[in-house]
Amino acid sequence: MASKLPTVAIIGQANVGKSSLFNRFVRSRQAIVAKEAGTTRDNVLGKVSYEDHTFWLVDTAGLKDAADDFEATIQEQITEAAEAADVIMVVVDGTQYASDQDKLVAKKALKSKKPVILLINKDDLAGSLPTDEFRRLGIKDIIRTSAEHNVGIEETLLKITQIIPVAEDEPSRDVIRISLIGRPNVGKSFLFNTLAGKQQAIVANVAGTTRDINRIAVKYKGQNVEILDTAGMRKPGKQEVGIEKFSVLRTLQAIEESDVCFLLMDVNELNTALDQRLAGIIDEAGKGLVIVVSKWDSVEDKDAYTRDDLAPKIARNFEFVPWVPLIFTSSVTGQNVTKLFDLALEIHERRMVELKTRQLNDVLQRAVQKHPPAGLKNTFPRLRYVVQTDVSPQWFVIHGSNLKFLHWSYKRYLERNWREAFDFAGTPIKFSFIDEHQVKDNKARIAAGQEPVNKAKAENEAKALAEKERITARNQAKKAKEEKIKNSEKK
Repeated sequence: MASKLPTVAIIGQANVGKSSLFNRFVRSRQAIVAKEAGTTRDNVLGKVSYEDHTFWLVDTAGLKDAADDFEATIQEQITEAAEAADVIMVVVDGTQYASDQDKLVAKKALKSKKPVILLINKDDLAGSLPTDEFRRLGIKDIIRTSAEHNVGIEETLLKITQIIPVAEDEPSRDVIRISLIGRPNVGKSFLFNTLAGKQQAIVANVAGTTRDINRIAVKYKGQNVEILDTAGMRKPGKQEVGIEKFSVLRTLQAIEESDVCFLLMDVNELNTALDQRLAGIIDEAGKGLVIVVSKWDSVEDKDAYTRDDLAPKIARNFEFVPWVPLIFTSSVTGQNVTKLFDLALEIHERRMVELKTRQLNDVLQRAVQKHPPAGLKNTFPRLRYVVQTDVSPQWFVIHGSNLKFLHWSYKRYLERNWREAFDFAGTPIKFSFIDEHQVKDNKARIAAGQEPVNKAKAENEAKALAEKERITARNQAKKAKEEKIKNSEKK
């Protein structure tokens, strides 16, 4: 999926329950929740999926009096949130009359010209004030909520999904989106300008010049390509409040929007923990990945063996993504810059490959015969058959029984077999496992009015089956559409 996810920001003064609401929406406890005002000092980011919609949710620090520089940056952070967001949720305490600070928050939100929703929180508490008391804030859409008792959460999500677009399932075949990802000052903007062939971004020696996502459309070998340049991500302890936190948000947005990511590393500062973390984020997002070692021209006294000495050291630090190509570049001399385009096109082509079911099952059976999965006592996992359910990235669903005993190392073994049989260099591949006996047993138990065994897992497996059916139907519709277009072109 190469589409930019919408962003929804939660803003409001301190201690109105923003973090508790955030946790309700993302169904986890990512934000610190405490009764002391001003606990949330960072933005917290979570991905929320509801029906056919997916969006980023940003929890901002509470708005307090800008008595010092620190509080001023928090206010700036909220301003940044309003600018970066597609929808703004203003939260107020339903047990307190609207204060001047609440009016300031509402004014900031409305001034952005973005859709604004007012959440009157703590609706479950005694002394909760009537809705009319908050209409003076000037926000038309008002929902009463209680994070504690899950009141108003569904209604809010429904309202948000009426505003934001449906998440796109279809990968764009017309445009390949390439994002430049990495720490500040590793040469992303310089490479961006070199790839674009003109001065599109500001280039400076000061780390963090790029605040937003810069983008340029180019054409290479007849293929439309969009290049995205992002601000660098520092490790969490070094991130400044305010603007830089939203650089992180925009980096994640760029990854989500991209088909292929170039992870840049300065040749003079290789293999940092953050580089590995970024590679992990890109892998988890299912995007194509190339590790790009930049500033090769700055290496002194290099010879024909310097690259061969460095490559294995870099590879050792990225063993968790052994499928990633490694390339050494220089934006100053132009070394290997054109090769980056070729790599991106090759990776994108591999990500769109649909394999025949017979081929897949041949690979699966050979892998199982060569090394059967270990089990527990007299119970062994049985891998019966596999189907491909999606592309970009390729997703394979393996059906069988007793799959709860399948060790994670065996799943890695299967991936190695897949990569030996098929060329998936530069792209992650995903596996899902459906235990048909357990799904069948749980369906029977539910039909009989009984509690399913491992209810959470049963729900996940049922969702996986539903997702498989949805994807199959979508692919059939897509093929029928393509066939119709081909027939009309022949006529």
